[in-house]
Amino acid sequence: MQSIKNKLLAFAILATLVPSIGLGLLSFWRYQSLISDNVALELRTLAEHAGSELALWLRERVTEVRAVATSNAIVDGLSRRATPRAGTARIGPRELELYLRAVQKRLDTLLELTVADATGQIVASSAATPAPIRLPATWSSAAVTEGVVVDPPRWDPARATATLTVLVPILSMRNELLGALSAVLDLGGVRPRLEHIAEGSPAALILLAPDGVPLLGTRAATGELAPLDPQVLDRLRAGAGVPMTFAGHRQREVIGLAERPGPLPVMVVAERDRAEVYAAWLASLRLFLGLVAGLTLLVGLVAWWMGHSIVRPLDRLIGAADRIASGDLAVQLKVASGGEIGHLTRVFNKMVDRLRRSHDEVGAASRVLQEKNRLLEALSVTDSLTGLFNRKKLDDILADQFARFRRSQRPFTILMLDIDNFKLLNDTYGHLTGDAVLARLAAILKRSVRTVDYVARYGGEEFVVVLVETSAAAALPIAERIRAQVEMPPVDATREVIAFTVSLGITDSRIEDSGPDDALARADRAMYEAKHAGRNIVRST
Repeated sequence: MQSIKNKLLAFAILATLVPSIGLGLLSFWRYQSLISDNVALELRTLAEHAGSELALWLRERVTEVRAVATSNAIVDGLSRRATPRAGTARIGPRELELYLRAVQKRLDTLLELTVADATGQIVASSAATPAPIRLPATWSSAAVTEGVVVDPPRWDPARATATLTVLVPILSMRNELLGALSAVLDLGGVRPRLEHIAEGSPAALILLAPDGVPLLGTRAATGELAPLDPQVLDRLRAGAGVPMTFAGHRQREVIGLAERPGPLPVMVVAERDRAEVYAAWLASLRLFLGLVAGLTLLVGLVAWWMGHSIVRPLDRLIGAADRIASGDLAVQLKVASGGEIGHLTRVFNKMVDRLRRSHDEVGAASRVLQEKNRLLEALSVTDSLTGLFNRKKLDDILADQFARFRRSQRPFTILMLDIDNFKLLNDTYGHLTGDAVLARLAAILKRSVRTVDYVARYGGEEFVVVLVETSAAAALPIAERIRAQVEMPPVDATREVIAFTVSLGITDSRIEDSGPDDALARADRAMYEAKHAGRNIVRST
């Protein structure tokens, strides 16, 4: 016992066996209460978490339905239905139906949207055969925030899912009741949240309707879940949050408890198979004994073969390796001993030095490459003379704007302009002056449009401006302003006053266009109409 290895061995065995055996005996004596407490805590935590998630899910869905109920399309449609005004465009049931279907497609959890007027008569619905709407006798005085009716959920055999219906009021701009919006929600949409809560736990979460009918579960399909005995159901309702043993939904004895989420008329049951609970304990006990034996053997071997002089240098090496793994390359270990550990330390220091140099070289090369890539990217889409986008970039911009127009029906406008008599200007004053005129025109165009718009050199003395989400009528003042700015301030080159003008053509995107080239061709025709009409003119088509 004089050697450090023997002392380490004796200490390691005693330090391993004494607490392990003591804790094992204590666990054996008290395993019943400990398992019960752990299972109760687990089930209560799962049930409460599931209840919170269900309440959050319902609030999110009600917020979505409220947003639909306050939309201009629905409010205006019901307002004009209630008080039609002569000469006012009316949003009819067909338009409301199309709007409701579009909203339903965007919101996955919505199975049906139905609008009814203040008398309860259905005006429009996203479903071919809408469910009937029963309006409450009175709405809350604060109906904007509190007027929500939640019907008890039920199993819908036609849709093969559990559904929940919420009813929110539709109010006019003067807070007058116009009707109600009924939304049938797919309660199956909450299943991923419940499965995420129960992930990693052998417990099952089951959602029950007020009458005890299973709506969905995390461990089995709804059709595999049998209804609980009425007496068991009454016990669960009376002892919410208290664990008890009963015949579960799969006809096996389980330990379970129930919780009721506040705003949702359902009951959440969390249950675990009782046999599985105690089987897991026995398996844990056997595993515990095996781990104790293995750990004792392992610690004894480690204590026998390792001493202080080995452990300490290795700890330094491990710490240095962790620092390198976290990105700290400023590591330099002191060689404090000879032998294998000292040699390993010297090799480690050399490796870190090489890694540090390689890291610096790679970082420098990466920065140079990134800078060159940015420069090449800018050059590939920019006209070198004017600094505007080139023809290639313009094609990409138009394709993107046309695709967005197809998706959202938001128009964009193309302005095509050409310098009048540019060839004569070049022949008279020279190409350097012509280049100065092009640069001057580019500067005027860039400061005449918004930051979201695009300006490109189309070719030669032709330029194209793409105005995002702008109609041709709205673009006409912009084109006139550009024309006036070009005409008013002359360009002074080589001590001669040189004035120039431009002719502009305007067009916007249209439904019948097969592609952006159609709009570009119309703008080109409009520009040539401006030239034929006398130049220095704006024409729209």
